[in-house]
Amino acid sequence: MKYVPEEVTAKLASHELAFDAVRAALIAAAEQGTATFPVLQAHGSNPDDFYAVKASAVASLAGMKVGSYWPGNDALGVPRHSSIILLFDQTCGRIGAAVEAGRLNAFRTAAADAVAADALARPDATTLAIFGAGHQAEFEVRALARVRELTRVLVVARDSGKGAAFAAALCEEGIRAEAAEPEAACRAADIIVTATPATAPLFDAAWVRPGTHVASMGSDAVGKQELPPALFEGAHLFCDLASQSRKIGEFQHAEPATELTAIGDVLAGRAPGRRSAEDITVFDSSGLSVQDLFIARAVLDLLQA
Repeated sequence: MKYVPEEVTAKLASHELAFDAVRAALIAAAEQGTATFPVLQAHGSNPDDFYAVKASAVASLAGMKVGSYWPGNDALGVPRHSSIILLFDQTCGRIGAAVEAGRLNAFRTAAADAVAADALARPDATTLAIFGAGHQAEFEVRALARVRELTRVLVVARDSGKGAAFAAALCEEGIRAEAAEPEAACRAADIIVTATPATAPLFDAAWVRPGTHVASMGSDAVGKQELPPALFEGAHLFCDLASQSRKIGEFQHAEPATELTAIGDVLAGRAPGRRSAEDITVFDSSGLSVQDLFIARAVLDLLQA
């Protein structure tokens, strides 16, 4: 069995590697023959500590990711999130590779946002409103800055101090950013991204301008919610996988008959994406196991090379 520890994957992780792997994974996820199994959500001995198991299989890969969220880790000075990806040796059923992916998972999640934005956001989109100022929000902004020329980032955070600090850190990297209130941020934005653990809408649908691209990155469990359902009316709706998005993603809050398009079908040219400059596009990223398998393989290929 090949074992790749966190120290190695963290050094190899990059937005470029993640973008290419996740783009291919999203296309594969929408193809016939790919199996994505129901997500197992559980908790540790302390019910406040959560973990999820996501498994899938494609023609050449089968395996799973175990991702955990331990909120008390702040007091220990270690990240709240941790992940490990297990790939099967399909000739015998043993684990062929174990890839620790704590930092890698942050790149993978942000890459899904960037891939969808590259396909759905207006080419002239330059203003981003980011809801959240935590660990994942940093990766989202940097990934989006690779696919659109961001000239302004509006940071919306519950903790004003964290929001101001996050904006200042982005400015130090040459990304113009400032803290903002929800309504002002939404009304000014070409792209709105939510990266929070919210369980209720973060803004009003009326604040979203025609032509805006909206992405929910935080809804990955039953009960989570970041977007107002009224936004879905009249918008074009996209997701990583419809069956999972309806169960644990943002579209668990949509009407059952709501039409959803897999972003993989858009990427493969099997379905239309943005139809006009006035479209509001909404993308829900519930997080797929296939993405984990592909990014683990990309790391293994890089190590072998």
